[in-house]
Amino acid sequence: MPSASGTTPGKLPLVVWVLAAGTFLMGTTEFVVAGLLPELSGDLGVSVSHAGLLITAFAIGMIVGSPTMALATLRLPQRRTLILALTVFAIGHVVAALSTSFSIVLIARVVTALATGAFWSVGGVVATTAAGPQNATRAIGVMIGGLTLANVIGVPVGSLVGQLTGWRGPFWALAVLSGLAAVCIGRFIPATEQRAEVSVRAEVRALRQGRLWLALAAAMLIMGGVLAAYSYITPLLTERAGIPESLVPLALIAFGAGALGGTTIGGRLGDRRPMATTLTATTSTTLFLLLLIPLSANPVTAVALVFLMALAGFTVNPVVTALAMRFAGDAPTLTSALTTSAFNVGIAAGSAIAGTALESSLGVTGPPLVGAVIAALTLLPLVALAVRGTSSTSRIVAQRTVADTARCDEPAQVPTHR
Repeated sequence: MPSASGTTPGKLPLVVWVLAAGTFLMGTTEFVVAGLLPELSGDLGVSVSHAGLLITAFAIGMIVGSPTMALATLRLPQRRTLILALTVFAIGHVVAALSTSFSIVLIARVVTALATGAFWSVGGVVATTAAGPQNATRAIGVMIGGLTLANVIGVPVGSLVGQLTGWRGPFWALAVLSGLAAVCIGRFIPATEQRAEVSVRAEVRALRQGRLWLALAAAMLIMGGVLAAYSYITPLLTERAGIPESLVPLALIAFGAGALGGTTIGGRLGDRRPMATTLTATTSTTLFLLLLIPLSANPVTAVALVFLMALAGFTVNPVVTALAMRFAGDAPTLTSALTTSAFNVGIAAGSAIAGTALESSLGVTGPPLVGAVIAALTLLPLVALAVRGTSSTSRIVAQRTVADTARCDEPAQVPTHR
């Protein structure tokens, strides 16, 4: 794998794009359930709000699994960890697709979430190491872009396939594609045997940085706000906006396009103006979610606001992720995992509260109201972070690797920004 020093500014190595393809599959499986809730609830004999627990379960698996798997695999070769994660991911989808029990599908979702957590925690470090300090935020943006591209292509296509073949069709497709992704990871990521000089104790000890936890809090809240509304966007679009169920996948493309655009904007602006970018985007997200309540009765304005809330909300993601990695210093792997956990704490809490609001007198307008409140709370850690400042004096952490290819004696540096 190229060292950080060998990466020219503005150019990302191939490995970053390969990892983004893996996150595309994992983003698809996390969010496609939102477009398959009617099919899942009907086939498994549960209510739509109960089927929404499949979203919550995946998020909980990510919350627990990301830091746990990061520590468990800290001294394993990175390529082996990524391939193993994709293999478990594929098996989880096969089990879910073969089952007629909601409980088993729920457990399978948790298992695939554990695999996703392992992939992301290691993949984030591999991507930023390969990209180098000058391109670290952009590399994170590209990886998150894989998740958001899943909303542009993976989720709408998965929803459409689910309507034609039943919800099991997309699950089978994800199982096959993740198997192919494992082969690609084995092909494009050089075989290395990582001997991490940073111990588990050192990783945990490095988390005493207060600004790190402010960045993680912002990550948790902004994602909780956006996904509270998105988790139950299908009932809002069909029941209130009057969009036919067959056209919902097209409406979901608007969310995905906004998320992809926001991730790109955040990745480009995050290194230069992190606080201005996040504060503006968070305020805009809150406003768009509030406007979704009165204006969702019209299909055009409803879809437009779905696009705008994703555009603004996902602009925050790569910035707070890169800030967390910057503040972590000696804990790049664990912090990458904790960022994933933070996002998914927000998703789990937001979708759970939104599900309760959906069953209340608020009906389909409940989830966007919940989302607006949570998004507004994101301003609290961001303002505190702006007051404390985002410059870092963290030192570069060397993780020695022994590669099968040339330059095997050079340490791969995990970048932090000054």
